[in-house]
Amino acid sequence: MSTRLESLREALLAEFGDRIRNVSSELGELTVEVAADDYHAVALALRDSATAPFEQMIDLCGVDYSTHATRSSGLRYAVVVHLMSVAANLRLRLRAFVADDDFPVIASVNDVWPAANWFEREAFDLYGIMFAGHGDLRRLLTDYGFVGHPFRKDFPISGHVEMRYDPDQKRVVYQPVSIAPREVTPRVVREGNYGDVGHG
Repeated sequence: MSTRLESLREALLAEFGDRIRNVSSELGELTVEVAADDYHAVALALRDSATAPFEQMIDLCGVDYSTHATRSSGLRYAVVVHLMSVAANLRLRLRAFVADDDFPVIASVNDVWPAANWFEREAFDLYGIMFAGHGDLRRLLTDYGFVGHPFRKDFPISGHVEMRYDPDQKRVVYQPVSIAPREVTPRVVREGNYGDVGHG
């Protein structure tokens, strides 16, 4: 870890103390994990920090850790925010796991960084994560009548409904998917002597 990242890590631990659950360094960036209850307060403090103000939110996304090999928290959904401090020339990743897998809700940071507006709508649409305090939380990429959230790991590859144009009704109609569900497992097919020395 570089000296600058180590200094940032120490400063964050000193400022937030027990509110930080974990700090890790990967690919030259720090990832700070906080509880969902502390997420908004920590985001606001990061934006208004005197030493390294993270005034820019680069990205916000949802993550479904249900099948992740290193799932340690036991929680399924997380919100990950990528931040940048222009003044200090630093980047930071802020992650908060959402407490309830059945109805995931976390505070909106749209009032902290207005750029979060459409990113939170996207995370709601694709993962079903609700953002409390968001003024206009509605679907962004799927139809308003769309059933489910397509980036969840348990969402079927073929979906639940399909649409087609019905010439008799002269309109688009929705109907249950007519494709039988199947498991897509990659298969490796190689010649019997693949890898032998001298094989051309």
